Amino acid sequence: MKKLLVVLSVVLLVLVGAYGLGSKYKYELYDMAMAMEQNKAKLTPGVAMVGDLRFAYLEGPKVEGQPSLVLIHGFAANKENWMRFAANLTDQYHVIAVDLLGHGESTQDPKLSYDIDDQVLYLSRFLDAKKISNVHLAGNSMGGAVSSLFAATYPERVLTVSLVNPAGVFDHRSVLEDYLERGENPLVVKKPSDIYTLMDFAMVDVPFVPWPITEVVAERSMAKKALNDQIFEQIKGDHKYNFKQALTRIKAPTLVMWGKEDKVINYKNADLFNELVPNSTKLIYQDIGHAPMIEIPMRSAEDISKFIMENS
Repeated sequence: MKKLLVVLSVVLLVLVGAYGLGSKYKYELYDMAMAMEQNKAKLTPGVAMVGDLRFAYLEGPKVEGQPSLVLIHGFAANKENWMRFAANLTDQYHVIAVDLLGHGESTQDPKLSYDIDDQVLYLSRFLDAKKISNVHLAGNSMGGAVSSLFAATYPERVLTVSLVNPAGVFDHRSVLEDYLERGENPLVVKKPSDIYTLMDFAMVDVPFVPWPITEVVAERSMAKKALNDQIFEQIKGDHKYNFKQALTRIKAPTLVMWGKEDKVINYKNADLFNELVPNSTKLIYQDIGHAPMIEIPMRSAEDISKFIMENS
């Protein structure tokens, strides 16, 4: 990461110094940064079409005999959240990080439904398109809820489940709920500076993210505000499924890992996941927030890999 920051800083200085038009090149610099991170992690971008639905994803090398590890991001996030995490695993697993529908570069249609059970169905179709029958799943936040419900719905397809600060159980109140009661949602970016508010809210150990990455992410998030509001209302509203009941149907070995300083979802909910999921293990990180795969990518990747190996 330090090498990446040095390269970006040098390029930025050249552009600004030579032309005085640094902001004109922010998307080129963003694409350069993403390409470098993907290359470092041995990930290649791809697109799978399922009818009219577009699934964008990052995929590591596929070596015969290696199991598939599918990574599911959280609300208003994207597949890129897993790049530094995945860099520690692409030599051991066939890694795929996918943009859920409504997110990233996948289909974003306000006419679609984006509740957790809908995302489970979409994920199943994506895996069918990729001809992947058995998977290890890892999901963060909303992606953790998707992973949980997927494992309960398709037990024959799931080898292990790793839930990283998962959504779905909210028995213990979080800081986010205080904000929501005031009519504020720090997870939805409305103006450029909100991206820094979001990072500080979601994480304790916030990695340094250079300009222009933050500016590009903020602009793209702002453009999706209406859809993000719609998705948030769907995943927080009434559902056709009973999530807690679904947790009791998970058959795969399950790792519940949580940052103790999570402001989005209270870490104490980990106890309820641990109680409801039959074959589950709990791991709590001190001084870490809502996104361990970003805050401590190497350590969290090693913990998941160890769990997979112990249960394979």
